[in-house]
Amino acid sequence: MASSRPRQPTGPVAAGATPGVLAALAAGAASLLMRLPAPRPPQSIRNRLTLWFMATALVAVFAIYIAVAPSLGSSLRAEKLSSLAADALAYSPSIARTIGTNDSSGQVGSAVRHAAGRSHDQVTLLSVSSGTAGSEVALSADSESTPPGGLSPQLATARQAARTGRTVTVSSGTLGVAALPLTYDHRVVDVVVFTQTLGDVQRTVSLILRHILLAGLLALVLAALAGTLVARALSARISGLQLAAERVAAGDFSTRLTVTSQDELGQLARALDDMQRQLAQLDGARERFIATASHELRTPIFSLGGFLELIQDEDLDEDTRMQFLGQVREQVDRLGKLATGLLDLSRLESGALELHSQSSDLGEITRTVTEEFVPALTQHASRLRLRVPGERIPVRCDPERVAQILRILIDNALAHTPQGTDIVVTAQYHQDIAQVAVRDYGSGIAPQALARIFEPFFTSDEVQGSGLGLAIARELAERMRGRLFVDSTPGRTVFTLEIPSPGSLQS
Repeated sequence: MASSRPRQPTGPVAAGATPGVLAALAAGAASLLMRLPAPRPPQSIRNRLTLWFMATALVAVFAIYIAVAPSLGSSLRAEKLSSLAADALAYSPSIARTIGTNDSSGQVGSAVRHAAGRSHDQVTLLSVSSGTAGSEVALSADSESTPPGGLSPQLATARQAARTGRTVTVSSGTLGVAALPLTYDHRVVDVVVFTQTLGDVQRTVSLILRHILLAGLLALVLAALAGTLVARALSARISGLQLAAERVAAGDFSTRLTVTSQDELGQLARALDDMQRQLAQLDGARERFIATASHELRTPIFSLGGFLELIQDEDLDEDTRMQFLGQVREQVDRLGKLATGLLDLSRLESGALELHSQSSDLGEITRTVTEEFVPALTQHASRLRLRVPGERIPVRCDPERVAQILRILIDNALAHTPQGTDIVVTAQYHQDIAQVAVRDYGSGIAPQALARIFEPFFTSDEVQGSGLGLAIARELAERMRGRLFVDSTPGRTVFTLEIPSPGSLQS
């Protein structure tokens, strides 16, 4: 005779644990935590991140428990009843073949027990008769001599199946029952009932919930450990940024920040490094400005003082006095140009000078600037030849700064060439590059001076000047993503400014 009790799951089980008990314990713990005074939130990022990791893990485990616990038991019971209904369809044909035959009760019982052995369920065969109260059922054969819990669940389910003529599944207490009606001559004559205990469902639920709680405890510990490690790493990186900021605040710009990641802290480190670099440039520009200004301004200031003392001499004739006044005016003009050049160069080196790029016509800029030098050319007895094509020369630049570079180049050509020397200014567009060149036919620049021609305060001859113009011109050109270079031979010097066209910048 086959046993109606299914095979039990192996491994440890929480025999006394039930979903209701576990839920009650969880609710009690939550209620106790709510009654406790709220702790003061820690101020360090390390502690806050650790607590957030733990809280996230705790909430996740609690959400899983709430989502799984209520529906797990009913899902497993429904699965058991579906399995019982499948067993009834699979193993009842051998019993149905005994209907309407002369088989003895022993042969019918053998068929019932055979079906129970194959399905591992308790199998009961009930005969159906019609009475005044409707269909009545009576025991015909059973796979067990003493059915667990009596036959009340089987009888009630069999009556329902007999009345409806369809398979009926019922969960009654700790039993799962599936009743399948058997027909003969289009009439329900018997009902076969497959029964299985559902105690293993409760044990499985308890085991799963216990494992969930144990896994949640482990996850809580791992979250605390991971939170501590992550928070420690973040705190170390933040401490490094703090130390770097403190060094910058103390005036130390020598240490560079190393960017090791692309996350938010990496972006902050990159921003701090850029800030440190800009502050270093500002500090260097300030120091150079003070040093060069004090050196370059000393000479004209002393010269002015000497001329003023001479002018105050009462015995000085009027012609000499006017000559000294002219020299004073020249020194004042030199001081003005020197001060303006120093300010422009300092702003360029510190990155404080803003450029306003826009679409411009290099030819039009060249025409406008050359017209400004008509009086100076007349005084210098020189002729300027302008070679600009009729079509537009498109450039993306700051037109005011390009005009400033051209003024520096033309003024430099006038200052460093003999009177009557011709100057040629050419503007053209060649291979996605806009070019403007200033050519003079003076004595040229000595080869040893070419390497230093763009250095601040460097002059290649005895002409009085600040030596800042070409340095400012090259710096402006590079800021506009262009370049300024020189080519000089005896009898010819060409300064060329190249600016990328808008098309080359987009590509």
